[in-house]
Amino acid sequence: MSRTVAPPAASTPAVPRAVLAARNGVAVVFALNGLAVATWFARVPAVREELGLSPGRLGLLLLAMSVGALLAMPTAGLVAQRFGSARTVALSTLFVAIGLAVAGTATIAGSTVGVVVGLCALGYGSGTCDVAMNVEGAAVERRLGRTVMPRFHAAWSLGSVAGAGLGAGAARLGVPIAAHLAALAAVVLLGTLLAVRSFLSAAESGAASASAAPAERRRDLLAAWREPRTLLIGLLVLVSAFAEGSANDWLAVAFIDGHDLSEAAGAGVFGLFVVGMTLGRTVGTVALDRWGRAPVLSGAILLATAGAGVAVLAGPGPVAIAGVALWGIGASLGFPVGMSAAADDEQRAPARVSVVAVIGYTAFLAGPPLLGLLGDRVGTLQALLVVPVLLLPTLALVPATRPPAR
Repeated sequence: MSRTVAPPAASTPAVPRAVLAARNGVAVVFALNGLAVATWFARVPAVREELGLSPGRLGLLLLAMSVGALLAMPTAGLVAQRFGSARTVALSTLFVAIGLAVAGTATIAGSTVGVVVGLCALGYGSGTCDVAMNVEGAAVERRLGRTVMPRFHAAWSLGSVAGAGLGAGAARLGVPIAAHLAALAAVVLLGTLLAVRSFLSAAESGAASASAAPAERRRDLLAAWREPRTLLIGLLVLVSAFAEGSANDWLAVAFIDGHDLSEAAGAGVFGLFVVGMTLGRTVGTVALDRWGRAPVLSGAILLATAGAGVAVLAGPGPVAIAGVALWGIGASLGFPVGMSAAADDEQRAPARVSVVAVIGYTAFLAGPPLLGLLGDRVGTLQALLVVPVLLLPTLALVPATRPPAR
């Protein structure tokens, strides 16, 4: 006598193994990209000493990386459409690795021009990789049926923490810059090449646009620059990137100058901000799945606004430290949620993510010098009040992140 067992009425469909593998591969790529970028920044003090640069000349040198990234992003979407996310990430990471190695070798050789060339390659590769890995992450997110993009960006944050820690250790042990950067470049390149093997294939990702004619892909990109929703998302990402980047560049210095903290304590305050960012991106996915983008993002913006204001105005003490933590948690979701929103339509995702990335990364290019000039007039700590002033009006941009009607 045979017996049949009916499946549960509300069974959850199993996620294909290929999608889970792609999710892990994307997380690894994000982490390795963060590791590469942080490795460079961790050795900037040593580069300054080796080349004997003044603060002004160092600022111009660092600008080369941002220029490389901004040169890459307008065409990164076209490259991702033409070659697919996996090959684009692999090729762009080769630029990252070459850039790191060239910058390290040129530093030892005393060549400022060589360092600029290396940083342009590093920025170009990192900017192209940023667009392609976000496009792949959005495709994986859709197939999982739940929000994971902020966790990919949390992996980037963890990679940057690891890069900063390894850089500090290498500096303490006296490891030559050229050897350090070359070794990390090799690790990042090899790890990325292994990770992209698990990316979704063109058939699995539905990337029919890869076979489109070049003229059609260019039309898609130009059309994306004329879409109001895409531009509004780009403005939201721009302010979010400014809220994050201003803390990365100036928070430690602001607390040292404005609250009379030691250098170690200032570094600890910045570390707390990074922990808040990582926590927000890890836990925020649950909130996004439960309540949706608009309410969660609105709450995060209000939290970052309040946190940044408290951090600046509360004076030295635990209240200001708590404000830094709230600032980090609140600022954690704008960038990844904006990227997810730009990629809602898979066919148009590469072009739209490229546009949003170009607009957003403008904050990393213009933010540091603008805050520096303002800091000369009112003090570095007080200059950070620009962050809550800019964040609050972005609440009006949040509805643009809602998925469009299908």
